[in-house]
Amino acid sequence: MQLQQLRYFVAVAETRHFTRAAQREHVAQPSLSQQIRSLERELGAELFHRARGHISLTDAGEALLPLARRVLADTETARREVQEVAQLRRGRVRLGAPPSLCASVVPDVLRAFHDRYPGVELVVHEDGSQDLVRVLAAGELDLALIITPLPGQGPVLTTAELLSEELVVVSPPDAPAPVRRSRIRVQDLRDRPLAMFRRGYDLRELTVAACRDAGFEPVFGVEGGEMDAVLGFVRAGLGLAVVPSMVAARSGLRVTRFASPGLHRTISVAHRGDVSPTRAARELQLILSERLRPEGARG
Repeated sequence: MQLQQLRYFVAVAETRHFTRAAQREHVAQPSLSQQIRSLERELGAELFHRARGHISLTDAGEALLPLARRVLADTETARREVQEVAQLRRGRVRLGAPPSLCASVVPDVLRAFHDRYPGVELVVHEDGSQDLVRVLAAGELDLALIITPLPGQGPVLTTAELLSEELVVVSPPDAPAPVRRSRIRVQDLRDRPLAMFRRGYDLRELTVAACRDAGFEPVFGVEGGEMDAVLGFVRAGLGLAVVPSMVAARSGLRVTRFASPGLHRTISVAHRGDVSPTRAARELQLILSERLRPEGARG
């Protein structure tokens, strides 16, 4: 039994005429009649009484008509549902991002996406970069903003670099500058208490690695917080912190940049390498590229 046969059957049942039904369905009348005959043979019963000039439903036809209408209606509903998702009138996209980006660039990106596709639900998962990699690999996210390169042998992800973000030192606004010079060196953090992020947070790993490369182990005045907590620790005078420049600019804290070449981290957008992103995810990735890539890197 084919959907086309059911459509032809309903058309004849409603018009009570084979020729008018064929015209309604934009098909030649012999083709329509042949499809109805094929349907009757498959069902093992005649569906119409065919008297000259008069067509009426048999008992079998009367039984089939409401069922055929329901099948066709369900098919049309399914078609519309799929088209709405395909055309981004509906759907969902799940984005993971570190708190530092959720507090800086992500709101503007999501605003731009929502303006273009207001019917698509946005779900944001806020976590450290290393944790986001695991959540993404588990299939619980469509996209994630992560720090690259990935340490060790991580899951197979497809990544695209978006921007290199400068890292700076923040200190309480009413406290003296960390050093007398306008810029700080990593070595100047030796023996200075740091307000440190929790384990698994990429900024913790970057800061600790930079200190070790400079020949010393960092001292933690307090540790274990997320971004808002660490900024609060700095305001309270519990230590300095190394944070992204975009976050520092909105923090109200004193900002000191690192001396050249400075400290940076690379932000990339990632998705699972074994799964093609949904159209909604592809559109969000496009907006991320538009908003975060430097002007010279955009195509």
